[in-house]
Amino acid sequence: MRIAILGAGPAGLYLSYLIKRRRPDADVVLIEQNPASATFGFGVVFSDRALEFLREDDPETFAAIAPQMESWNDITLVHRNERVVIDGIGFAAIGRLKLLQLLQARVRSAGIEPHFGRVVKSLDELEGADLMVGADGVNSLVRHTFAEEFGASVGYLANRFAWFGTSKVFDTLTQTFRHTPIGNFNAHHYRYAPGRSTFIVEVDAATFVGAGFEKMDDADSRALCQKVFADALDGRPLISNNSVWRRFPQVSNTRWHHGKYVLVGDALHTAHFSIGSGTRLAMEDAIALNRALAEHGDDVAAALPAFEAARRPIVDKIVRGANASAAWYENFGEHMALGVTEFARSYIMRSGRIDMARLRKLSPQFAARIEGTEDMS
Repeated sequence: MRIAILGAGPAGLYLSYLIKRRRPDADVVLIEQNPASATFGFGVVFSDRALEFLREDDPETFAAIAPQMESWNDITLVHRNERVVIDGIGFAAIGRLKLLQLLQARVRSAGIEPHFGRVVKSLDELEGADLMVGADGVNSLVRHTFAEEFGASVGYLANRFAWFGTSKVFDTLTQTFRHTPIGNFNAHHYRYAPGRSTFIVEVDAATFVGAGFEKMDDADSRALCQKVFADALDGRPLISNNSVWRRFPQVSNTRWHHGKYVLVGDALHTAHFSIGSGTRLAMEDAIALNRALAEHGDDVAAALPAFEAARRPIVDKIVRGANASAAWYENFGEHMALGVTEFARSYIMRSGRIDMARLRKLSPQFAARIEGTEDMS
């Protein structure tokens, strides 16, 4: 069986490894247009279970990745210069490049040598494959080639964000909100390695224009963000790595497969970065696709519909929550008119997945603050 996988991000790398581990005789070709060490941004964040979904089925990969992760048990919000801790909402993070390097090592351990720096301009170049997987991200060639067949849709949110790093280390995932004379700013920041943190700056459309970001070069843009968040950074500089201003893409597909072609990861769906599920979704797509192939004897015609049928309800639920979270951020300036506690309540319930009953279980101290019953002694 010959399988071609376009894209060596987390989805493509992990899928390659899983298939080759299960079927050593399979001819798995993994192609990535960028160099092996190329990446944008800094750390990626996972929700509280982190990589627990790997522990039982793939303890070797879990053991390789888990020790490299930073973790914490709370979220901190900073609004009107007041800090609010939401207890019991844990996350974990790892450097994006470190995660890719670890997955590349797993792929090579299975006997696959990825083809880095190879640009595929047409799927005709890979016509001999029995299965072709589009793990090639938001700008997927596979999805673009069969856009009508997949029922593909790509939209963009209005807010802009820039993904910086910093040497300032944060105790928890922290959201710092600032209302300034030039507009509304929000920073998502968290540590991902010793001495390093991600620092994503987000602004609404009006602020992006009003502050003049579209006319600034990288140095001026970074300097302005450093000034707005100088206290959060303790005066430390922001670090750039292709830290251009972006609008978040919302990718969806009515159908997940067409003939021998199938999509996974960001080529298939995107989940707003505010819920910390994008990388996990990509890796779980790989697990589900490999499982479907195994259960159907690598019969592609049977396996691909089974993959979609089993996986889609799970993905749709998470994406709905991510879209609700994204909608909250699109209007974060309006929410900042709320008092500190009400603002924090609005934030934690933004995705529709947490109500007061669940909040009391997850975050008893914060729930008590909301309900006015916290111990004030």
